[in-house]
Amino acid sequence: MSAVMRAAPVRGPLARGLLGLTWTWVFVVVLLPMLSLLWAGLRAPGPIAAALIRPDVLHSLGLTLVITLLTVAFTLVFGAAGGIVLVRGRLPGRRLLDAAIDLPLAVSPVMIGLAFLLLIGRQGLFGPALSQLGVQVAFAPLGVLIGTLFVTLPLTVREVAVLLEELGTSEEEAAATLGASRWQTLWWVTLPNLREALVGGTLLTVARSLGEFGAVLVLGGAIAMRTSTATTSIHLAIEERDLPVATGLSLLLAAASITLVSALRRRGGAA
Repeated sequence: MSAVMRAAPVRGPLARGLLGLTWTWVFVVVLLPMLSLLWAGLRAPGPIAAALIRPDVLHSLGLTLVITLLTVAFTLVFGAAGGIVLVRGRLPGRRLLDAAIDLPLAVSPVMIGLAFLLLIGRQGLFGPALSQLGVQVAFAPLGVLIGTLFVTLPLTVREVAVLLEELGTSEEEAAATLGASRWQTLWWVTLPNLREALVGGTLLTVARSLGEFGAVLVLGGAIAMRTSTATTSIHLAIEERDLPVATGLSLLLAAASITLVSALRRRGGAA
């Protein structure tokens, strides 16, 4: 008998029961809310279209796009570097760094927003010094960027680290045998092999950036025409009973999320 036994496939009434239970759960938790959002959009397309071209709404969408692009740029560089250090590096403190990178996945973004305020807010530890330099972080677009960078930090790093573990070191060792320096090996062998991981990390980062709410609300303050993003604009619109704005922005974000999920699935199927 093989030491590793294959799990027996689930068939018959048990399989049908589990399938029905799963579909019920997915329908209630995922599909039904999305369908209700789509129905709300179909019922009032005119007011929603008018709401989406308001200056404050366009500003929030523009800020969200800029923050997302900047976040992707930062995470591509530091995500690739972090993944390489974690897998290929043998430096002191690597295990501690590995654990620290996962912190954004474990802590509440709202709590982190408060922590940043205590650090770099106007009355924070470094707030007065930053003010003297003319740098405003809290309740400014820079604060929104920092909050988004925090919550997206692990995504590209983990994609890169997993891929490097799967690839092993054979190609890099072959390049070294042929006389390539470490920098040449990094540039011509390691980085090209990370293309799929960087694409996946970018898609995950975009999805997380578009949907981030807690950290950007606390750090940015959701100030209209200044720090309000798409998600915080939805929150404010719901509080003000402005359903066309809330529905329109929610539909846009939902469409973006579905597109990103589809891209991730196609990428996984092609891999």
